Amino acid sequence: MVDSHSRSTTDENIVWHSHAIAREDRERLHGHRGVVVWFTGLSGSGKSTLAGALEQALHAKGVGTYLLDGDNVRHGLCRDLGFGDDDRRENIRRVGEVARLMVDAGLVVLTAFISPHRAERQMVRELLGEGQFIEVFVDTPLAVCENRDPKGLYRKARAGELRNFTGIDSVYEAPEQPELRLDGQQLVTNLVAELLVVLHNRAIIKN
Repeated sequence: MVDSHSRSTTDENIVWHSHAIAREDRERLHGHRGVVVWFTGLSGSGKSTLAGALEQALHAKGVGTYLLDGDNVRHGLCRDLGFGDDDRRENIRRVGEVARLMVDAGLVVLTAFISPHRAERQMVRELLGEGQFIEVFVDTPLAVCENRDPKGLYRKARAGELRNFTGIDSVYEAPEQPELRLDGQQLVTNLVAELLVVLHNRAIIKN
């Protein structure tokens, strides 16, 4: 029987199989709810640093997590994709599908992707469903990100050695109504504390 999780496919013989153990069962086992915390912002804004610090804090509390990092998924899952608009969209679609499976496993999934387009972030939000997507905008000015430039990417983009680089020759569409907007120039420890409060208030974690 096809349930609400079914997805249209090109083959009518492919159907979604329901299983005896549901997400709610896995959440009870873990002692917390599954959710995606989606960090978005410019390169150098602090997304990955913040997501990593939050994962450490959650792990210390006994929360089951997984961090999906933009660079890491391009080593495997999305290694065949470039950085044009169509490939960026497919990159986020794949990540969204993986994140959905991990939420179904009852995990708190942290993602660190520039994800520059509102439409793609909305696509993932709709894929996950109500209350399972927390958009966190790490709002760091371009000048600050460029000054940090941990990978030297802005320098290459300014020199014309790197095309389609977000913030330079490719647009970044800032979230209009994120669940949380964080100042990427603040101390990471303070920002993590703020995130933990949000997760607690939303009944994702218990303490």
